[in-house]
Amino acid sequence: MRSGFVALVGRPNAGKSTLLNCLVGAKVSITSAKPQTTRMRVMGVCHLPDAQIVFVDTPGVAKPVTSLGERLNETARAAVAELEPADVVCMVLDATAPLGRGDRRIWESLPEDAATVIVVTKCDRASRAQVAAQLSEAAELSADAYFPVSGLTGEGTDALRDHLVAGLGEGPAYFPTESVTDLSQAWRISEAVREQLLARLDDELPYSIAVRVTEWEARRIRCDIAVERESQKGIVIGRGGRMLRDVGTAARRELGLDGVHLELRVRVEPDWQRTPDAVARMLAPPEPSDPGD
Repeated sequence: MRSGFVALVGRPNAGKSTLLNCLVGAKVSITSAKPQTTRMRVMGVCHLPDAQIVFVDTPGVAKPVTSLGERLNETARAAVAELEPADVVCMVLDATAPLGRGDRRIWESLPEDAATVIVVTKCDRASRAQVAAQLSEAAELSADAYFPVSGLTGEGTDALRDHLVAGLGEGPAYFPTESVTDLSQAWRISEAVREQLLARLDDELPYSIAVRVTEWEARRIRCDIAVERESQKGIVIGRGGRMLRDVGTAARRELGLDGVHLELRVRVEPDWQRTPDAVARMLAPPEPSDPGD
């Protein structure tokens, strides 16, 4: 049995979460076209006949302008720091965006002795010339291996997975075969609600939103949606509550929560993403657990 951990790092919106879901073969991390969708370390488990790869999805690293941004960068750095020497770091680059200073800063922050792979994603959206140019530029980073892939179509991901397995050492299975993530069901519910909000809201508002499961009683689950200003509250609720109804219906369908009443409540937490204590509270693991566990 081969096993090990593989961290996915990169700038916001590089395609890390879509790649994670593809490599695991299940929806583990929420995805969105909006940057900084991932706000926590998310583990996704790939089960193979003779191996287990634990992928660690991390928040995109960017120059922080709020306490939330600082917390996301710290989360990404901590995830890499926890890796053992035998583990791997995959630096994820967007094939449709040029290699920038932000990418180089992330690369330079990686442990010098880390096994590294450059993964150029979104090849389904890029031309062959763009992919070739990105791989050529990335060659200066001197990684151990390079793979062009598409997390959306799966192109190139089999070769990447095979390479990662070949580099793993012998070890135990860290997760049982029925587990595909370390996220609790309460976390997955709050994230599913946030994903549906991201899909429906304008570009600026998503950064001001946080979602937490606050009550779980049998077939009734309540999620609190935090916004920063009173004016945002009405936007999230929608005319006659339509936005919340649509979000709740879509989230229940995504999670397979048939027969469950998902109550969504919006409250104002003024400037929460700029206050370290509020950020810590919003991103802390939810207390309610699945009563069926």
